[in-house]
Amino acid sequence: MVRAIGLNRLVWCGAVALSLAACGSMSSRNPVPIGFENEATVVGMGHERIRFWGDELPPHADALVKEKWAQVRASGRHMSKSGGRPVVNFLALSGGGSDGAFGAGVLAGWTAKGTRPEFDVVTGVSTGALTAPFAFLGPRYDEALRQVFTESTTKDIAIMRPVRGLLGGESLASNAPLAKVVAHYVSDGFLQEVAAEHRKGRRLLIGTTNLDAQRPVVWDMGQIAVSGHPGSLELFRKVLLASAAIPAVFPPGFVEVAANGSVYEEMHVDGGTTREVFLIPTQFMTKNIDPTLSVKPIRRTYIIRNGRVDPEFKAVKPRTLSIAGRSISTLIKNQGIGDLYQLYMFTKRNGMDFNLIYIPGDFPDTSTQAFDPVYMGKLFEVGYQLVQSGNAWKKVPPDWAN
Repeated sequence: MVRAIGLNRLVWCGAVALSLAACGSMSSRNPVPIGFENEATVVGMGHERIRFWGDELPPHADALVKEKWAQVRASGRHMSKSGGRPVVNFLALSGGGSDGAFGAGVLAGWTAKGTRPEFDVVTGVSTGALTAPFAFLGPRYDEALRQVFTESTTKDIAIMRPVRGLLGGESLASNAPLAKVVAHYVSDGFLQEVAAEHRKGRRLLIGTTNLDAQRPVVWDMGQIAVSGHPGSLELFRKVLLASAAIPAVFPPGFVEVAANGSVYEEMHVDGGTTREVFLIPTQFMTKNIDPTLSVKPIRRTYIIRNGRVDPEFKAVKPRTLSIAGRSISTLIKNQGIGDLYQLYMFTKRNGMDFNLIYIPGDFPDTSTQAFDPVYMGKLFEVGYQLVQSGNAWKKVPPDWAN
């Protein structure tokens, strides 16, 4: 999500835009008919299993688990071990807009410390979705992340067009500049690197929200990369942009799908609309990890929250925009904290080690625009230094009462 300085006005204007749009005619669109959302498949991707609902166990869960561990064995990839037991490492990256600079700093500092593991599963939402592919491919992309999150300004991310948005358009801003950034880094070569890691049994998962269905969708980005279909690169980029598409602020991602013998269009927006951070459906943990393993693996979860968790006092002006903006930002913040509590319970139920890091409460919000390179540079450094300290990772969510 965008920093609060820009979010308050944008979200409120978005609400106005939606109200005005509701009074006018609906833009030309061919949505999936009700009742067929479960059978829709992405046009041009054949029968590839590239996605599933994020709130239920997919019907092919057994096949997914078996395929992963078969790939691990076939690749000869050496998993990290602790006390003779293999270790499976999960990394979950939250939303947070320009606060994603914190997560980029954490990853770089972790590398510098020499303790950053190779992650078996990386998930991302919103700004975390933009970070996730770089984190998945490893430390060699730390510098690219630093550049993206410390040298970008608002004009490098968005083109404001509020009048068009308020008069019934899709959004208040164009994400064309961000699309250029994504296209610059996510090239054919980049896609092949993701594919190579997927073939080793590693997984890169990105969350979007199917707005028509009001449900989270998990995209298997490695499966898209290995598919070999002509449209795989375009779809890979589209999913990243859709996950970061703040409703009403940035245009949604439209995905062409086939269902019931016809072609339709799905609307996907910011993954943070349904969840600010995620791992995988709980039911996956009931599946056998690998019957050939002689001992049960240790499962470690690392969650990077690109945001604060402490209450931040701010005197709110008695004005409509100020009240609405502050209320919405408070709602988003507390939804994110609630997601952390859910993940903590998820890890406890499934015998996983829980590790959480977030922006310190005493770090001042001095941003002067939605994407302020000076602010982001300082935040990057905070993440870089914090992860190298001895108490960076929290073992419980904020204010957890045992």
